[in-house]
Amino acid sequence: MSVLKINNLHKNYGKIKALNGLNLEVEAGQIFGLLGPNGSGKTTTLGIILGILSQTSGDFEWFENKYGNNPRKRIGAILETPNFYPYLDAIDNLKIVQRLKGSFNDDLDAILEKVNLLERKNSKFRTYSLGMKQRLAIGATLIGEPDVVIFDEPTNGLDPQGIAEVRTTLQDIAATGKTVIMASHILDEVEKICSHVAIIKKGNLLATGPVGAILSQQITLELGAADLSKLQNILNKIDFIGNSSKKSNFLECLISDENRIEELIKLCIDGGVIPTHIVKRKNRLEDEFLEITK
Repeated sequence: MSVLKINNLHKNYGKIKALNGLNLEVEAGQIFGLLGPNGSGKTTTLGIILGILSQTSGDFEWFENKYGNNPRKRIGAILETPNFYPYLDAIDNLKIVQRLKGSFNDDLDAILEKVNLLERKNSKFRTYSLGMKQRLAIGATLIGEPDVVIFDEPTNGLDPQGIAEVRTTLQDIAATGKTVIMASHILDEVEKICSHVAIIKKGNLLATGPVGAILSQQITLELGAADLSKLQNILNKIDFIGNSSKKSNFLECLISDENRIEELIKLCIDGGVIPTHIVKRKNRLEDEFLEITK
């Protein structure tokens, strides 16, 4: 089922084109990442689909129009820094969110357990770390049992432990069947969290699809040997090896099929070179992102 369809969306601020004909589709159950540098149009996109901003032209549709003109009740979202009452505990803060949403049948303990805050449910918000505050905000989006939860830069400003906690929380939420849409400029987080990604730059969609499809299938190899020049000559003659370059004490190259690494080693040995250093690594989303947006 299509959760969200965005059709030819434009947003202009005077002469500035924040969005330039954006087309996207998000399917149910995906963890969908909007990836792009600051100023690329990610937050503008979220603002429009949540009804906070009006578009210049184009349109979008939630849930294949299943809920008519009122889809927002099926969506939970955080667009800015979490705001709660500092002198109230987690339970009381969530009760306020319940009243705002008109939802009173939520199991608040279950929500706090899901975001790993149950043991601190009676602690005042002001005593929380940044990561805990962010996780409480994520918990607040779950009130009313929404089908979709939306986050704008959910790990921004967090320390490594807070980032890991939020990442796990988002993955746990997605595992329950909810669709997660998140905007981020942090490439590593999108790669670790998301199942699908759209890369946006200056309001233009550059690439979209499953993270595994956006990632190159080529493998990067590090190869070391006593005689790097001789190793380089061998690599230059192998048709399934590309872009070989010399680093400090090894050669770096691309191999089109990781199943041919054993064949590569044999060719090196047959050529009189014994590899002393072999490391393989898949290209990361960061490399693909830089390649696409350069």
